[in-house]
Amino acid sequence: MITIDSLTKSYDEHVVVNDVSLQLPDSGVTSLIGPNGAGKSTLLSMVSRILGADAGVVSVEGLDVFKAPSKDVAKKLSILRQDAHTTARITVRELVEFGRYPHSHGRLTPECHAAVAEALEYCDLVDLTDRPIHQLSGGQRQRAYVAMVLAQDTRYVLLDEPLNNLDMVHATGLMQLLRRLADEKGKSIVLVLHDVNYASVYSDRIIAMRDGDVVHDGPPETVITEGALGDVYDMEFSVHTLGGDRIAAYFR
Repeated sequence: MITIDSLTKSYDEHVVVNDVSLQLPDSGVTSLIGPNGAGKSTLLSMVSRILGADAGVVSVEGLDVFKAPSKDVAKKLSILRQDAHTTARITVRELVEFGRYPHSHGRLTPECHAAVAEALEYCDLVDLTDRPIHQLSGGQRQRAYVAMVLAQDTRYVLLDEPLNNLDMVHATGLMQLLRRLADEKGKSIVLVLHDVNYASVYSDRIIAMRDGDVVHDGPPETVITEGALGDVYDMEFSVHTLGGDRIAAYFR
């Protein structure tokens, strides 16, 4: 379990994350939703210690992420950042091998090679193993980055807006892959999403933020409601049930 206790972050006089306390589960899919500037990405960055906190504590299975050695934290949680990219002319396999760095420090063991092969197969990248990253489509590239964090072999996988710049087909495929990782591999997937309907369909839990605060937290049936979404986005919503899923339409 990831425990977030009184986490706070400010820039000058502007509070971005305001005294947030949460517990994130050790399996399943948890989505962070909310408008731009709500504090979602900042919260995720502090949990992964990319950013420091002004106050508060984050612990992963009892390990204080702000005090523990980086290599120990990297064996507990992995993060795929919104700006993840590489300018190097590397292949898909070489990218995925980077995920093993916390375990091998660049000297791959037989266990590392096995983890890389499993990640490539699981993410349906075997046929693209030797393809340079820069030659992939956006959807293929994002799957390669997911394979990299999968090869890192952490229970907790954090993703900051992984659907950015993906069309509906590739966005849906990626959400299906993340759902499978939670269900079949027992991973805890925590991700920032802007599309509330993807959050509704694929999440076990939705945390809705606004102005640095958590304003709603629960399963889709309690967060994907006209009232709750109106609180979060200050817009008018109409919520309908389709195929057992709650789908929101919005209008001003």
